[in-house]
Amino acid sequence: MKRILMIGMILIVGMIYCQSVFGQTSQPQPVHASQLYQVPFASTGNLIELTVANASERSTTNTKIEAVNLPKWLNISPSVQNISNIKPNEESPVEFVFSVDKIAPVNKEQTISFTISTPTGERWTKQIKISIAAPERFELFQNYPNPFNPSTVINYQLPAANYVTLKIYNVLGEEVVTLVDGEQLAGYHEAVWDASSVPSGVYYYQVYAGSFTSVKKMMLVK
Repeated sequence: MKRILMIGMILIVGMIYCQSVFGQTSQPQPVHASQLYQVPFASTGNLIELTVANASERSTTNTKIEAVNLPKWLNISPSVQNISNIKPNEESPVEFVFSVDKIAPVNKEQTISFTISTPTGERWTKQIKISIAAPERFELFQNYPNPFNPSTVINYQLPAANYVTLKIYNVLGEEVVTLVDGEQLAGYHEAVWDASSVPSGVYYYQVYAGSFTSVKKMMLVK
């Protein structure tokens, strides 16, 4: 699902005036600078549109807009853009497309920072506050690698905080080990099973989280 963040910026020598709007509308409306934008969990194709307007009496050339200090779970492309020329009292838009990795912390305020600079040394910073929404549903993913030897990774996602239990069983239905047993926050989670001490064969892993439960099969080959 695409989310559009349109940020209007008016460049004036020595200062910058910013307005921010959010939505999928062609008629942006101004909001407060402290606006918090909600971005879907593990989403791609999100669009930040920056409009840089020159309110001075002279043209601005080679204006550089760069995304800086990005968290490792956010991928933005391109990270740097240049506007070759903006005439007095005119404006020029630039677009940044970003995706959010599933490892991103959810329901937590984060900041995307952009620097706007000119060859004459003028420099401004624009910070956009975002929050990654929690997953919409519970889901248990297939372990990887599979088949495996001797360890494998099990991932699952939670739409809300819950008490989680993750157990491994053999083909007889006997419990082999409990990997997770406790409260966990909403979001994406990972558990690693080291099966060095058990024989080759088919095993099952099952997650319990409130009313949700799911089980999947995996193969240990030594």
